[in-house]
Amino acid sequence: MPKATDHDKDRFRSLVPAVAGVEVKPMFGQLGAFVNGNMFAGLFGSGIGVKVDEESRAELERMGAGAFGPEDRPMAGYLTLPETVGEVEAAAWVERARAHVATFPPKVRKKG
Repeated sequence: MPKATDHDKDRFRSLVPAVAGVEVKPMFGQLGAFVNGNMFAGLFGSGIGVKVDEESRAELERMGAGAFGPEDRPMAGYLTLPETVGEVEAAAWVERARAHVATFPPKVRKKG
């Protein structure tokens, strides 16, 4: 499993919008960005994955986006931003993912 460097983690955090309901937390040695408890973006090694609507997903695939997560078990519904995407464009994609996932019902914490 690829390991995210401190630089990768700092870059990821810098792309996540600082708005109400959003938090970044560790996830399996990587980072995930959540809105109302639902993950909208994640870090896997140096790759940034986003969960977007179908139209945006098709656009990202045309740009060369690939699966997100381990090769043998990618995360369904997420795509890794192409390496050719610059910082401003990456931040815009992360925001699109946040806006999309913010429409989901809030995750309810399991008691236990």
